[in-house]
Amino acid sequence: MHIHLIAICGTGMGSLAGILKAAGHHVTGSDANVYPPMSTYLAGQGIPIFNGYEPVHLEPRPDLVVVGNAIRRDNPEARAAIDGGIEYTSFPGALRRFFLDDRTTVAVTGTHGKTTTTAMVAWIFTHAGLDPSFLVGGVARNLGSPVRLGAGRHFIVEGDEYDTAFFDKVPKFVRYRPDHAILANIEFDHADIYPDLDAVKRAFAMLVDGMPKDGTLIAGIDCPNVRERIASAPCPVVTYAIDREADYRALDIREDSGRVVFDIDTPDGRVGNLEVSMPGRHNALNALAAFAMSRVLDLGPDAIRAGLASFEGVKRRQEIRGEEAGVVVIDDFAHHPTAVRVTLEALRSRWDGRRLIVLFEPRTNTSRRAYFQELYASAFDAASAVVIAPVFGAEALTESERFDARRLARDLRKRGIDACDTATYDETLDVAMKRLRPGDVAVLMSNGGFGGMHERLLDALRERNANP
Repeated sequence: MHIHLIAICGTGMGSLAGILKAAGHHVTGSDANVYPPMSTYLAGQGIPIFNGYEPVHLEPRPDLVVVGNAIRRDNPEARAAIDGGIEYTSFPGALRRFFLDDRTTVAVTGTHGKTTTTAMVAWIFTHAGLDPSFLVGGVARNLGSPVRLGAGRHFIVEGDEYDTAFFDKVPKFVRYRPDHAILANIEFDHADIYPDLDAVKRAFAMLVDGMPKDGTLIAGIDCPNVRERIASAPCPVVTYAIDREADYRALDIREDSGRVVFDIDTPDGRVGNLEVSMPGRHNALNALAAFAMSRVLDLGPDAIRAGLASFEGVKRRQEIRGEEAGVVVIDDFAHHPTAVRVTLEALRSRWDGRRLIVLFEPRTNTSRRAYFQELYASAFDAASAVVIAPVFGAEALTESERFDARRLARDLRKRGIDACDTATYDETLDVAMKRLRPGDVAVLMSNGGFGGMHERLLDALRERNANP
């Protein structure tokens, strides 16, 4: 079957393209935003990508068109497919149709930590020899790919709360109809589709209320919004936490050479010295969720411990991109204030004694709006300096709804943090270079390509070192 994906370079859509190709389909796609790592992954799979959205991309006529959730109803390519009578579906619809119906579906959901936790569960099962299928919204180093079609009975999928498509306005995880699910946390995000936190809560209520009676919900009860949601669950609920009594509780969390080490109090007794190769309390919590789900699905503690200990992380999550002129350059996807805060706290612990110079790009539909203006002021407390890039797509927002980078810089300076807003990527690079010195750690935070800032910064540091 010839399947064409519109907005193929989104993390989920790109992964779907890969698994469709692995299943033997002829896959093509189009996108207006092509950048690594997904563009590199697709190229490696031999999947052709058309630039932009044009009806001509539907020639020769595909058998099925998958429309990504980034596509609006007036998109010329999607419109041509629909008006031309080509069969079409959404990303979750295609995943369900081709892969989930005959497998045990395990979904990982929540505002934060989905990608890392999904990758952990997928690797634990893979390392244990269970040959699962998986779809992760990022590229895990152990797995080598964001997607795989395995021979085992489990399909492990990252469950996004973003809506399915312009013609199907429900969260994607609802269409997966998982047999088992992790609900890690619930906070406000995706301001372009959810007007407030109550709307986000209602979306997760659809997940909880739709769980099968013979399924299991693994719930992160440190989050009060999760505690509120799970009261209506029709299936057994297994809880995990750090700060509260729970079925699975992380204890004695400590850092060791860039790794987080902890014990777990479980229904079967204490399990000691679990290790994960990434620092931070939040990664202990991600690993705790993965441990609880793996135990519920009958893996033994030793197999889970071995999987977690050998897990190497996910690209764009505290990923070291290189070191030049004594400066370590780290790429991280964090953009929500909570994610920014916990990531920087983890990096502060990992790189104790070194300055953290943060380059932050407000790029998501939520971060470029003013909703988190106040919360961002305290999210960067672990940073030594913050350089704020221009708000991505600022011209599409009114002044009243737009995030104010200059105000954030002022607020950070009031908290004793060297901070500056910039008007262009060139200025962002120039200001960062003036602050960076040997021994520093540069942390680039963006959910997008950031104008190639990672390589530009490494090149500039390399040139400065060669021409002092």
